[in-house]
This record gives sequence, C-alpha cells and structure tokens, in this order.
Amino acid sequence: MTARQRSIALATVAIFVLAATLPLPWLVVSEGTQWRLAFPGWQGTTFKVRWMHSVEKEDWEEWFAVTGNGAIEITGTRFKTFGAGVPAHAGNATRLEDGWVVMTGIDRVVDPYAVQAAVEEHYRLIFAGRVIPLSHADPPPILLISVRDAPLWQALPALFRSLTSVESRR
Repeated sequence: MTARQRSIALATVAIFVLAATLPLPWLVVSEGTQWRLAFPGWQGTTFKVRWMHSVEKEDWEEWFAVTGNGAIEITGTRFKTFGAGVPAHAGNATRLEDGWVVMTGIDRVVDPYAVQAAVEEHYRLIFAGRVIPLSHADPPPILLISVRDAPLWQALPALFRSLTSVESRR
C-alpha cells in the first residue's frame, strides 16, 4: 500500500468514526427508555399521527414539524366529524376539504408528544409517505415522540425498525 493509499484509508476511517460518533438530531418514538423507532429529525422534518377516533369511528390525523429549536409542534389536524371536546376552530384557518374538517396554522409546541397507542384505535405514524403501526398488544403503550441528539450507532436499531415496520404507502 502506498503512502497515498494509506492516507486515503485513514481519512475514510476518520470520516466514518466522526459520522458514527457525532450527535445528530433524531425524531424518536420511545416506549419507556427504549427507542422503538427513529427517523432523521432535522429542523423542518414533518410527520403525521393517524388514529381511529374511539367514539366517531373515523380516522383523525395530526400534522407535526420539528422547529428550529429542535422541538415538536403541531401544525394542523384533520378529521371527519366534530365530537365532544373538539374545538370549533384552532390555528389560523378552519375549512372543509374533501369531506374533512381541516385546521391549519396551529403551530403549538407539544414536545414531547405523548400517545397512548391502543390497538382498537389503530395508531399509525406517517413519515415520508410510509405508514408505520404504533399500536400493539394490551395494555396500550404510552409512546413519547421527541427529538433527541445522538450518534448514529445509538440510533441504528430504532432506525432499522423504522425501515422494516412499514404497513403500507398512503
């Protein structure tokens, strides 16, 4: 091996070590202390949480974004029917769109975002067009969705689960 090849090999190893150990922002779904799922969580990252309302039996959906401070904020919601406890409007705009009541411009920090993912309510996280089941056997888990800084090696198991637990495309 020439000196130039050794230098390139060492530089490659150094870059890999730095990339694996430098903290990066991850959007994490955790159950207790275990990271269940992880996704890239840079500023501007968006995702949705969808579930079936226990009384209305219709899907509800909330939209979220990661802020410049690394917090999660709810930006909007949509649902089919009004029920008990549902405000007449939230955010800057409320409109009817294709049979959905849509409220946008909510922009309220909800960090961490807690979900009690009951099987009957069929909770799903939607990230980059992938629908990922959150609910599992009773008792329903309480999941926290938050942004955490961690090196790649720490996020890898949860990142792998995120990539392999796709329900469908929507």
